[in-house]
Amino acid sequence: MERIILFDGVCNLCNSSVQFILKRDPNGTFKFASLQGEAGQSLLKKYGLNTNINSFVLIENGEIYLKSTAALRICRKLTWAWRLVAVFLFIPRFIRDLFYELIAKNRYRWFGKKDSCMLPKPEWKSRFLD
Repeated sequence: MERIILFDGVCNLCNSSVQFILKRDPNGTFKFASLQGEAGQSLLKKYGLNTNINSFVLIENGEIYLKSTAALRICRKLTWAWRLVAVFLFIPRFIRDLFYELIAKNRYRWFGKKDSCMLPKPEWKSRFLD
């Protein structure tokens, strides 16, 4: 099963989230690509998504998940304790996404922004798409 996470490569919160996932995904379930990179842009086009999307994107076996649904589906595959967070999938998506969008809209102001995408540690390099 293929699982790819597309993330904002210049967002400090998003980069921290990717590192969080990497540390709690010992089986290498997820691959990663920045939204700004060639692989990320190619995947966005392939799946008919706006190339200026403002969301975490999970591609899971050809299905697209965005915003809070993507984040919670990712949690379901992390180490045991984090799987419990997926219980919030039972909250209606429009309610979950209100909170997601509030954070997404303010993420640069609250968490900062880098000038360029993060470079993965050598042990994680194979999990990032070029």
